[in-house]
Amino acid sequence: MACPAAALLLPLLLGFLAPARATDPYAFFDWDVSYVTRSPLGVPQKVIAINKEFPGPVVNVTTNYNVAVNVLNSLDEPLLITWDGIQQRKNCWQDGVLGTNCPIPPGWNWTYNFQVKDQIGSFFYFPPLSMQRAAGGFGGITVNNRAVISVPFDTPDGDIRLFIGDWYKKNHTDLRKMLDDGKELGMPDGVLMNGKGPYRYNDSLVPAGIEYETIDVEPGKTYRFRVHNVGISTSLNLRIQGHNMAMVETEGSYTMKQNFTNLDIHVGQSYSFLVTMDQNASSDYYIVASARFVNESLWTRVTGVAILHYSNSKGKASGPLPDPPNDEYDKTFSMNQARSIRMNVTTGAARPNPQGSFHYGQINVTQVYKLRNMPPVTINGKKRTTLNGISYSPPATPLRLADLYDKKEVYTLDFPTMPSDGPPVIGSSVINSTYKNFMEIVFQNNDTKVQTYHIDGYAFWVVGNGLR
Repeated sequence: MACPAAALLLPLLLGFLAPARATDPYAFFDWDVSYVTRSPLGVPQKVIAINKEFPGPVVNVTTNYNVAVNVLNSLDEPLLITWDGIQQRKNCWQDGVLGTNCPIPPGWNWTYNFQVKDQIGSFFYFPPLSMQRAAGGFGGITVNNRAVISVPFDTPDGDIRLFIGDWYKKNHTDLRKMLDDGKELGMPDGVLMNGKGPYRYNDSLVPAGIEYETIDVEPGKTYRFRVHNVGISTSLNLRIQGHNMAMVETEGSYTMKQNFTNLDIHVGQSYSFLVTMDQNASSDYYIVASARFVNESLWTRVTGVAILHYSNSKGKASGPLPDPPNDEYDKTFSMNQARSIRMNVTTGAARPNPQGSFHYGQINVTQVYKLRNMPPVTINGKKRTTLNGISYSPPATPLRLADLYDKKEVYTLDFPTMPSDGPPVIGSSVINSTYKNFMEIVFQNNDTKVQTYHIDGYAFWVVGNGLR
């Protein structure tokens, strides 16, 4: 789960692979990851597709399913796939990041095996290496409830996946070189919605001939929208012209049902909304995702626009785009939105017992870490980001292999519990913790930009946030 900087309680679930239950079903997938040529913003470029699909196919499974994904790397560089939000209980070496896996060499294949144990909800996968996410390679993960578990809302009439994210016309290799040369990426060239560019709502801002996303709906029906910000750096505000969005779930937890006319969705976040088609069905409506915390007069082009099309619509979407929050650099509105989201503690999720049956006040916290991120600094001639003064460098041997074979020289267990005022350094420093203990982490954002954090394989609970 990704979230803005906050204080968290984190259960430490480290350990060894647990055998899957023989009674739990299996789902098998074969993927060929390759380049295809697409022009989402009107310029041909290399895009990473899965089985020629961009975005990639949805992994649609049910709680406790065992999942096997055979990945063939048809790119010209190493590849990993990580499963954002899947907890990988006692199975961390299937997580698909450099800390736990060796990359898949070009022309090779690798099969990921994991179980979606005691999970439900909306997630996504993506390639975490070498800026490849900026070229695509992402897709959705849906973990459905078992039939014996009730859901805290009526069954929707349909399920709609919506990927939103910033996008550059440059290939990911060019973007990577810019960062390696110490340059900023600058303003994105646009926002894609389901891998497509914006509807031509403005002739001067959107060139002719761009393919845009159309979502077909029936009047009077209610649909579940699963929305993911799969971009690389831009927080986006989502709104659907004339329609309310009733939030019901975020990344594996049911929320108290709450209506929004717009919502800030930060990089890496996933939300589920129920949207009822209760407007005049004679015309189409805009779906908009625009950049947040920027000078909107300069960032006008960084706007994704799709079309919500009623089946009996006779007219195009019209009028101006629905307005975003009018606060530009003031993050108060966004923070208050985030604070308003509450877990539904009376309903079950993957299990029949209520989500609120765990007594957080009885947690015995055994470790506390304060993690401070800073603006990028120059180390050895390159711009790098740091946490507590350390810029992580992945070792040649994945950490789990080094741990298994007792290769102590590969990494150090001395990650500082508090920020350091010394000069920034590069290192492979690891937090040393104990299985089944609870840790409190305080994220302190000393950068000028919104930061989002994802903790692979873990569930956590926000216990506080605000200005320092």
